[in-house]
Amino acid sequence: MTGYILRRLLLIIPTLLGIMIINFALVQGAPGGPIEQTLAQLTFENADATSQFSNALQFNNECLGSYCGSQGLEQEFIDELRVLYGFDKPPLQRFFLMLKSYITFDFGESFFKGRKVTSLIWETLPVSISLGLWSTLLVYFLSIPLGIAKAVRNGSKFDAWSSMAVIIGYAIPGFLLAIIMLIVFAGGSFWQIFPLSGLVSDNFSELSWWRKILDYLWHITLPTITLSIGGFAALTILTKNAFLEEINKKYAWTALCKGLSFREVLYKHIFRNAMLLIIAGVPALLVGVFLTGSLLIEIIFSLNGLGLLGFEAIVNRDYPVVFASLYIFTLLGLLLKIVSDITYTIIDPRINFESNE
Repeated sequence: MTGYILRRLLLIIPTLLGIMIINFALVQGAPGGPIEQTLAQLTFENADATSQFSNALQFNNECLGSYCGSQGLEQEFIDELRVLYGFDKPPLQRFFLMLKSYITFDFGESFFKGRKVTSLIWETLPVSISLGLWSTLLVYFLSIPLGIAKAVRNGSKFDAWSSMAVIIGYAIPGFLLAIIMLIVFAGGSFWQIFPLSGLVSDNFSELSWWRKILDYLWHITLPTITLSIGGFAALTILTKNAFLEEINKKYAWTALCKGLSFREVLYKHIFRNAMLLIIAGVPALLVGVFLTGSLLIEIIFSLNGLGLLGFEAIVNRDYPVVFASLYIFTLLGLLLKIVSDITYTIIDPRINFESNE
């Protein structure tokens, strides 16, 4: 197993390199880059966001590389912007400089926020970790027992009613549920039980340690519940189907015929086989929550997380933040995949990845 893990860690290097090459190449052809957006904002500073983006595209096609005196901007100023954003160098040179910095996790400075990308990520990371960790734990702690109960009671009234509730929960969009939660429980039209926004209160630093814990849990409750609904429904159905399939296999019936109780067969034989499929989805679930799943939730609940940071960076063509977010999430996903493989062997020691290579 040690050799397998080492080989998987070494494979992270070419995988990261390939992904960064593809995305860097795509970005080079994308219109409306940081220079164009800066010029559009300077020239049309009173226009709305849509007009500014359209003007940025127009600058990209007509203005850059030529004299822009008719737009009120000197070519010397545009050349200074190129140097400021690093676009005075050839693309290949920029790419290798970026790789050299990324090896030491030096992601440079944000084009538009004037701060180190590392500090921006560290500032928003606790929010995304909180949402991802608590929602994942909530989903698994509720979905797996419910899925097992549904499989054992397949076809019963409990199975039918719980399936209806799960399907309804799955059908409700996360952002709509977040709005409903705010209206009902955060001082909208009914009760003001939970706070409207933020991860902690303004006076958080003044609270005692146990009040800090309560304040944090008070703020994270609604976003966590909202983010968990979609994953909860899908994982419950997946768990039920996985266990139901294993229950109907011959080895389960053979164990019952040998005198083992159904509970012993369920948790000593069926459990580890059925859980393999469920564990396989853990990395995708975590990365999805960290990167995209929490974006709308962060916006609605005014939480400054990685999802919102990455979205704003893409809209503003803030390339250092975009590439840093991509680099970190790719690395995180690859490491979580290795952790998933290790968990396979813990649940079922019969699995040997070394023999499959």
